[in-house]
Amino acid sequence: MDVRRRPSKASPGPKASDALPLPLYLTNGIFFTLFFSVAYYLLHRWRDKIRSSTPLHLVTLSELAAILSLIASFIYLLGFFGIHFVQSFIARASWDIETLNSRPPTRCMDPLPSQDDEDLVNSVVSGEIPSYSLESRLGDGYRAASIRREAVQRLTGRSLDGLPVEGFDYQSILGQCCEMPIGYVQIPVGIAGPLLLNGCEYSVPMATTEGCLVASTNRGCKAIYASGGATSVLFRDGMTRAPVVNCPTASRATELLFFLEEPANFDTLAVVFNKSSRFSRLQKIQCSLAGRNLYIRFSCGTGDAMGMNMVSKGVQNVLDFLQDEFPDMEVGGISGNFCSDKKPAAVNWIQGRGKSVVCEAMISGEVVEKVLKTSVSALVELNVIKNLTGSAIAGALGGFNAHAANIVSAIFIATGQDPAQNIESSHCITMMEAINDGKDLHISVTMPCIEVGTVGGGTQLASQSACLNLLGVKGACRESPASHSRLLAAIVAGSVLAGELSLMSAIASGQLVKSHMKYNRSTRDLSTVTSEPPQRRRRPDLSHRKVIVVEEGSGAERGGVVERERERRRREKAGELSLCPFRWSGLFFEKAALAAASDTYRYVEKRKPIPDPQETGLIYGNKNKSKISEE
Repeated sequence: MDVRRRPSKASPGPKASDALPLPLYLTNGIFFTLFFSVAYYLLHRWRDKIRSSTPLHLVTLSELAAILSLIASFIYLLGFFGIHFVQSFIARASWDIETLNSRPPTRCMDPLPSQDDEDLVNSVVSGEIPSYSLESRLGDGYRAASIRREAVQRLTGRSLDGLPVEGFDYQSILGQCCEMPIGYVQIPVGIAGPLLLNGCEYSVPMATTEGCLVASTNRGCKAIYASGGATSVLFRDGMTRAPVVNCPTASRATELLFFLEEPANFDTLAVVFNKSSRFSRLQKIQCSLAGRNLYIRFSCGTGDAMGMNMVSKGVQNVLDFLQDEFPDMEVGGISGNFCSDKKPAAVNWIQGRGKSVVCEAMISGEVVEKVLKTSVSALVELNVIKNLTGSAIAGALGGFNAHAANIVSAIFIATGQDPAQNIESSHCITMMEAINDGKDLHISVTMPCIEVGTVGGGTQLASQSACLNLLGVKGACRESPASHSRLLAAIVAGSVLAGELSLMSAIASGQLVKSHMKYNRSTRDLSTVTSEPPQRRRRPDLSHRKVIVVEEGSGAERGGVVERERERRRREKAGELSLCPFRWSGLFFEKAALAAASDTYRYVEKRKPIPDPQETGLIYGNKNKSKISEE
């Protein structure tokens, strides 16, 4: 088997100490002084040559040394103030080569010989061919998924007919989104809006299987629109990663803590950190000590990417640098849960992670009454006793809201974000106050850790990319890096504001249960559900069937459950509709049988009523007198 040999030990990257043998402030002072001194000297000499008509290209040794000093100082100053530009074109190539050389040996798979799919399925089932190697050895993502899918069905004995496999670009997810695919799950995408935010209108895509959610958010958007729109402000932007390192003693760990918190060392660490990407910029370092374990929380800007991989690479560079300065330091883990990622944590709630956004709107009292069907005073009181007091009694961490996670999850799935980061991204506190002598409502949501990106991960998939394009934030913004991801975070906060406003109004007006019973309850006859793809069924003609009511004590009832079932099937084949109020079923089934006998279609198929668009707020127009249904 062909195995490529590569060095197993990573080559050390450039260290800040290699480029800066002196303290940073001394080095900067020397080069600043040198640059301006030699520039003044050369200008003075050239002025004298012009006055004396001496050719400028004739230089003395002192002038040659001054020119070389000017060039050297200029290169240093350019590298200091434009470090990412210089690194991208001068030193980045050598670092990339070292990174490639430090990777572990890669096992090369031989291409599969020409075989039909049946032979390949049998080989996967028997274990001769690893399932994970199908894509690399076949070179066809769809064929690999189909073969793996069939192998799974044979191994488990379960059918996957309801899971679609065709119509998906499997090559787009290899090495980025999903391993060993066997199909894809379909989630309906609804549209809410327009959301009037900061003077612009946005149609918000929401992927969800919860009825009423899109309609509820849409009603909130309608109320915000009718009141002049919402405004949002992003007040913090920085992704975090916090490794944990171990030192021999607590005293030694304290020395490392002092070293990291020393302001003079931050610039050196920033140079080492920022070499990982031209977009990553180290913002701050926060340390927390536990015995001889030190937790180091790095925060950095990541452009339009969500940035977890970017910040992790920068952290690894700093850890390599620190191990040279502190040889007795051991890295316990690249993540020590002080980040904190995909977990509710007070550090995120207090200090933020990702994008921190506040969004507010002023809703007029007229809109509250006509659109939301409640009053300002009722909303303010409910917000206090539910979102504030109730959440405090429950011991909530970042959960001082009605249902922020509903909207965040729906938008995350539609736009290709990491759904697991909904945990901290849904941290939200909803505030409501009566203003203008109690006539109008001021509502705001503060969300300190919205973790979104418009490049990387699932954002490059066709469906998710289309949803980002709908919002106008697809890909990276070349003119203003990070502006697309920040706008997406603002749209998320604005949508949460709309959802909070609508749901709280539904609870205050007592419409929540009614709306869910009307729009969030399936009326499909589950007895007719099969594993086959859904097809349009005609209503059965029961006019020719003979209705037979089996009385208590009959043979079918005395024979037990099995005999009763056989009797029912026999009569059904014979064209008879059997309605059996058996003794064990009680009064409930008696009433059901009598109702079915009088209305033959009632228990055959139920049809869900089509909601009035005016009730859900899906269109704007004249309002009718029917109540707005709510989440």
